[in-house]
Amino acid sequence: MASTEKPPVVTSTVKWRFPAVHPEGLKFVGISAGITLLLTWLVSHVLFWPLVGVTIWVAAFFRDPVRTTPTGEGLIVAPADGLITMIARVPVPREMDGPNGIADPTRVRVSIFMSVFDVHINRSPVAGTIRQVVYISGKFVNADLDKASDENERQLFVVEGLDGERVGFTQIAGLVARRILGFVKPGDMVAAGQRVGLIRFGSRVDVYLPDDYAPQVTLGQRSIAGETVIGRRGGAPIGGISQ
Repeated sequence: MASTEKPPVVTSTVKWRFPAVHPEGLKFVGISAGITLLLTWLVSHVLFWPLVGVTIWVAAFFRDPVRTTPTGEGLIVAPADGLITMIARVPVPREMDGPNGIADPTRVRVSIFMSVFDVHINRSPVAGTIRQVVYISGKFVNADLDKASDENERQLFVVEGLDGERVGFTQIAGLVARRILGFVKPGDMVAAGQRVGLIRFGSRVDVYLPDDYAPQVTLGQRSIAGETVIGRRGGAPIGGISQ
């Protein structure tokens, strides 16, 4: 007689841990710690704990937590942690035009504003191939303003997904941000949720959804880079889209 006993379920547990500090931030943590010790020694011991707090904040700014990216076809995930501040149909940046860029004249743009308290590691919204990376120097106006997309220092990416769709996204510097870093170059293969860049000290990321993708977030919602689904192919829009 065949046994009816079910095979044991293989299980495992996941434990919480402090997020690692990204290597790009280690030198800043070291500088902050050095200033803390120097000023405490030269000026006053009263400064020690406030400056320790600043050092902890610097380490927290460059934290690089582990993220679990949703799997499945037709998904676009958030490239940044932050607040959804705009969902609107807008002209595609002219810098994204060309054979390796985006041919659509307009697309729905989802804007994510990152405060100085958010994780600033940016991730690829889809799996595929990096087709274009363009850096543009510019101003440092408030990243929460719409004109920041056209006037601020920024870096634009176009990634071609495994389905052939091209998704554009832009790192935008803000009032405090003074450095945009990219970790990938044209031709690189990336996974959905893979780290592709970093912006220092407060900024914004814009994502341009293909026309057959509907936004899956609403204004005022907070996104988690590499985890929150912000676009779904063939889905119904959640919330409104400004025209």
